[in-house]
Amino acid sequence: MATRLSPYLNFNGNAREAMTFYQSVFAGELTMSTFDDFQAAQDPVDAEKIMHGQLETEGGLMLMGADIPTGMEHTQGNTFSVSLSGEDEAELRGYWDKLSGSGTVTVPMERAPWGDSFGMCTDGYGVDWLVNISGS
Repeated sequence: MATRLSPYLNFNGNAREAMTFYQSVFAGELTMSTFDDFQAAQDPVDAEKIMHGQLETEGGLMLMGADIPTGMEHTQGNTFSVSLSGEDEAELRGYWDKLSGSGTVTVPMERAPWGDSFGMCTDGYGVDWLVNISGS
């Protein structure tokens, strides 16, 4: 198996909701395990939080995420962006519509100077997305 780069997102108690949202965007198989599933909750309040969530699509996309347990600092936003790019305009515009529809558009999806369609948005969970659709 080839090495893959997979974004791993951290959430402040809403990983289940966020990962379920991403499954509605990208489809695919979503698996989630709680801290309690592995007897790893240091604080009882963390028992039902997501220790590991993984979404894998038929097209090979993988997105992972987890809740930050009590006692660890969670800072949200602007430390990274997730980029989606490719040639399948219908697929990528579908992702764009769902991601941008849950949050705010920072750069509208339109023709970029390099000839592709490009847009940037922040979804409803504070994750920044870049979507690039290759020009014909």
